Amino acid sequence: MSSDDLICSKKMARQNGIVQPLLTDLYQITMAYAYWKSGKVNDVAVFDLFFRTNPFQGEFTIFAGLEECLKFLENFHYSDSDIEYLTQTLPDNIEPEFFAYLKDLTCKDIKLSAIEEGSVVFPRVPLLRVEGPLITAQLLETTLLTLVNFASLMATNAARYRMVAGKHVSLLEFGLRRAQGPDGGLSASKYAYIGGFDGTSNVLAGKMFNIPVKGTHAHSFVTSFSTLDDVSSVALKHAQTQEPCNLLELASEWRKKVSSVIDISPEEASDGELAALISYAIAFPSGFMALVDTYDVKRSGLLNFCAVALALNDCGYRALGIRIDSGDLAYLSVLARATFEQIADAFELPWFCKLTIVASNDINEETILSLNEQGHKIDSFGIGTHLVTCQRQPALGCVYKLVEINSQPRIKLSQDVGKVTIPGHKEAYRLFGADGHALIDLLQRSSEPAPEVGQKVLCRHPFQESKRAYVIPSKVEHLYKVYWQDGRVCIKPKPLLEVRERVQSSLRTLRQDIKRSLNPTPYKVAVSDDLYNFIHDLWLQNAPIGELS
Repeated sequence: MSSDDLICSKKMARQNGIVQPLLTDLYQITMAYAYWKSGKVNDVAVFDLFFRTNPFQGEFTIFAGLEECLKFLENFHYSDSDIEYLTQTLPDNIEPEFFAYLKDLTCKDIKLSAIEEGSVVFPRVPLLRVEGPLITAQLLETTLLTLVNFASLMATNAARYRMVAGKHVSLLEFGLRRAQGPDGGLSASKYAYIGGFDGTSNVLAGKMFNIPVKGTHAHSFVTSFSTLDDVSSVALKHAQTQEPCNLLELASEWRKKVSSVIDISPEEASDGELAALISYAIAFPSGFMALVDTYDVKRSGLLNFCAVALALNDCGYRALGIRIDSGDLAYLSVLARATFEQIADAFELPWFCKLTIVASNDINEETILSLNEQGHKIDSFGIGTHLVTCQRQPALGCVYKLVEINSQPRIKLSQDVGKVTIPGHKEAYRLFGADGHALIDLLQRSSEPAPEVGQKVLCRHPFQESKRAYVIPSKVEHLYKVYWQDGRVCIKPKPLLEVRERVQSSLRTLRQDIKRSLNPTPYKVAVSDDLYNFIHDLWLQNAPIGELS
C-alpha cells in the first residue's frame, strides 16, 4: 500500500469509528459460537445481499454504501475491550478458545463482489455477494445491511427529488436537525449529495465529504432586531474604491424609491426586519441571501430586501437572492420574481430580475410536483424532514441470505413466494435493447456462459412458469466486480462526485416510463432457463411432502 493509500485508509477509519464488529445483532455472535462448536470453522459460504421491493412506490433503486462496506472490511477486528465485553456478556459456558478465535479474526479470506456504487438496481438482484469462511461471512451480515439499507434508501429518495425538480433547479439538503441522530444526519447529507442534491447545510458533512455547504439565516436573526437603532455598525467599504458607505442611509433611501415602484408603503414594512437585513448584508456583502417571510413577504420582506440589495449595489456588491420559508410558495415565488423584474426595469439593472429564489418549508416530492403544475418561479429548494427521514418509506428492507455452503446450493422456502431465495453462486447481467435503454436484468448460474450481443437469450420469471421471453441484446453489461479479496481493496472507491455522476448516467439508461412518479412501468428481472430449472428442482428437493387424511 502506498503512503497516500495509507493516509486515505487512516482517514477513512477515523471517519467511520462507530462502524465496528460489535455494531451487530447478538445472534450473529451466538450463531458464530454455535458454528464454531459444531466444527464449521472451515466451511465456506456464499451470501447474497439484496432487497425484494423498490421503495417509494417506484420501480428503481440507487445502490449506495459500498465505500463504507469496504472500510468496514478493512478495519474488521475485535479489540481487547470487545473481547472483554463479550466474555462478560455471553453465557458462562462459552469456551475461552472461542474468544481467542474471535480475537484473531479478520476479513483476509473474504471475497466481496458488488455492483458499482451509484448504479440503478432492482429487486432480487444481489447488490453484494460475500464469499468466504462461514463464521466470518455470517458476522458481517448486520453491519453490511445497516451500511447499505439507509444509504441506498437515501440516495434513491434524493434521486427522485432530483427528477421531479428538473436539471435546472438547485436542491439543498437542510435536514440535520430533523435527522435520526448525528450519524443519521451525516449519512443523509452524504447520500443526498450522491443522489443528486447540490449542497448541504451540514457543516461537518461538508468537511468530511467535501460537499458544498449552503445556508442563509434563521427567523431568530430577524426577530432579534426591533428598530433601526439596533444597527450598531452602518459602514461598509465600497468593493472597488474601498471608500466607506453608510448602508443604513442608502437602504432607507432605496426603501422609499422601491415602495413607489411596487406600490407598498414604507410604513407597512418592519423596521426591525430592515435593521436585521442591513446588519446581515454588512457581515456578508458578497453573499447576501435573505430570509423574507418573518413578518409578511409581500408587505415587508420583499420591500426591505430590495432596499438593502440596491444599497449593496451602490457599494459595488450584488445580492444573491431570498429564501421563503412559509406561505403559498407558488404564489409568493411568482410575486417575488415579478417584483425583481419591476425593479430591474425601473432602475435599469438587468441582473436584478435573475436574483435567486430559494423555497423551504416541509417540502416533499408531491409538493414539488404541485409547484411545477402551478408555474412556480423557484430556483432552489431547501429540503429537510421528508428527505432525510425518508418519511414516505423509512426502510428499504435489504436482506442477507445464505445461497451456498461448501459448493452446495441452499434455498430458503416460504409460503410467501416473494420470500423464496434464488440459490447458488450467480452472476448478473444487464441486457440493453436496440434503443440503447436497459431492457432486463438477468441472473444466471456462475457456471453458465455469459450472454452475448446479438445472440438470443431466453429470460424467465423466477417463479411464474408462463412468463418468459427471448431477448436479443444490443449490449450486455456484467454487473459484478470484485472489490475486496485477499485482505485488501481491489478497486479503490470512487470520489463522491464521480459516484454522483454515476447515479445520473445510470438513470439515463432507463426508459422514462420506468422512472415516472405516477404508475411507473415495472422493470423486468429474470433468470436464465438453466437457473429457473435449478431453482425449481431444488425447491422440490427441499419442500416437505404433505399428507392428507
